[in-house]
Amino acid sequence: MAHRHPQRRRPARCGRRAAGAGRLGVGVGRLTASRRGDHPPGCGLHSATVPVPGPVPARRTPPVRTCVGCRTRAEADDLLRVVVVDGVLTPDPRRRFPGRGAWLHPDPECLHRAERRSAFPRALRVPGKLDTAEVRAHLHRAREGTSGVRDTPGSVIEESKVDPS
Repeated sequence: MAHRHPQRRRPARCGRRAAGAGRLGVGVGRLTASRRGDHPPGCGLHSATVPVPGPVPARRTPPVRTCVGCRTRAEADDLLRVVVVDGVLTPDPRRRFPGRGAWLHPDPECLHRAERRSAFPRALRVPGKLDTAEVRAHLHRAREGTSGVRDTPGSVIEESKVDPS
């Protein structure tokens, strides 16, 4: 059938077998052709493989997570990770705390929805209610544009000490 269908042809074989690979377990002898490298491509007895040039792999896409408040999917870069530390819900903006985390849009409305549905204990697999005061304060600071720490010592604008009169 292979002689009638050229697209079904097998790759070219050299016809030689490795030692011990003869029919019914009878060895054929030492394989000297592989040392010389005179096997046709695809015979399977080559010792070195040549890398095949191909397309450049695409860049990794950021992971997608689900907000526990509004239940919509978003990239992890757009969500705030929240973990439980000593029974208190703690924001993890750098995503470094160990353990199970829940993901939340940095929006007070999503936090309110998650509290109302009791989503945090379910997502974090802890019993009982959790205190969300730290997360609420973090969202409030982020909304105002301050992180609680000044960037530079002179970043606070002082009132003028000159009398305008």
